[in-house]
Amino acid sequence: MGSERRKLKTVTGVSGSPDVYAAALDPTRSTLDEAIRIARIAQDNKIGALFAADLLSFGAQGAIGGQEPLIQLAALGAVTTDVGLIATVSTTFHHPYNLARLFGTLDHISNGRAAWNAVTSSLGEENYGDRDLPSPEQRYARATESIEVVNALFDSWRPGALRPDGAGGTTLDESLVRPIDFAGQHFSVRGPLNIPPLPQGRPVQFQAGQSAGGVELGARFAEVVFTSLSTLEDAITYTKKIRTRATELGRPDGLPLIFSSFHATYGATEEEARRLVREAAEATDFEAGRRQLADMLGGGIDLSELPLDKPIPEALLPQPDSVHRRRGRVEIFGKLAASGATLRELVIAAKDTGHWAAAGTPEQLADAIEERYRANVLDVISLGGLTDERTRDFVVNGLLPELRRRKLLDTDYLGGTYRANLELPAPTRG
Repeated sequence: MGSERRKLKTVTGVSGSPDVYAAALDPTRSTLDEAIRIARIAQDNKIGALFAADLLSFGAQGAIGGQEPLIQLAALGAVTTDVGLIATVSTTFHHPYNLARLFGTLDHISNGRAAWNAVTSSLGEENYGDRDLPSPEQRYARATESIEVVNALFDSWRPGALRPDGAGGTTLDESLVRPIDFAGQHFSVRGPLNIPPLPQGRPVQFQAGQSAGGVELGARFAEVVFTSLSTLEDAITYTKKIRTRATELGRPDGLPLIFSSFHATYGATEEEARRLVREAAEATDFEAGRRQLADMLGGGIDLSELPLDKPIPEALLPQPDSVHRRRGRVEIFGKLAASGATLRELVIAAKDTGHWAAAGTPEQLADAIEERYRANVLDVISLGGLTDERTRDFVVNGLLPELRRRKLLDTDYLGGTYRANLELPAPTRG
């Protein structure tokens, strides 16, 4: 991994745009038009990767699930050459053999730029059968097996199984393509994988989830963990916890990398940024906001009749272990509520869904980013704002140049694969 610390890596999102719906009504447009535009801006500005989020229920969070991530990113890979392609795909509702084939194919067609953000899902079970959503413990047990199977399938082609024949073709040694014979509680998979060895060996492994189960899964498998860390204190606590556990499991020092989403409000001056934050707060739909906050707190409480300018009664706050869905969000907003924040303050905070938010000039925002980077609790950052012309100018002509002036970002792509651009080691074969 080298003794010199890697520079900060960047990501931008290509899902969640309401423009998908507008494009769906226009026979002259593709629903990928906006994503293609963002992908090209990202490539031109040496942003490290495109991130496609996903949800599996209609209306869960606006348009976030409007496009299927793997198909979307395969298309974006065709109009870019270097930017990584991070697809969010659930282990709860997909079989690992299919996952290995899908991500293996994405890695091949993009020449080594695929990454899998593994999630266990807290929504969508109504669309995959008549059973209730499994408990978090069951979802993480399945996720553990799923990743084990996928990795074994990627490793089922041994070195030398496929080699040049000297005449422009290839020679296959079938004796080096071996079954995995996996038999577990959730899956039985003979293997081997029926696609050739991947350019990256394995796609880069991302993982999202901050509950106890999420920390354990990320410490065991993730090369990059996607986190909601709203304060520096939270980032320090989380990073120490997951890396300590990763070390106990025999992982290399410095893994997993910490990936945070940065919800920035840009201003030409500090005063303008403050004004924009104030105006956004004043424009809050508090009725919708109460419902969103209730969802952040596990979905089992009714906030509709509570006064906005008083704290939520402690008796209403759920214990994270009692919640069946997103325990990480319950921990984040339960902690905020227990600190004495008013319902109004919590509703406004919920608009950022627990992610890191800051406001200021590009230089001030660079200060906030540099603070976390220097504290060794930030390795990958997601920068939004590329869809809007005003904020795009602040990102492209303000924040990115400022971070590069401080030598916090690479000035170009470092290698031919996303793994190389992240400066990650080759995966250890099982």
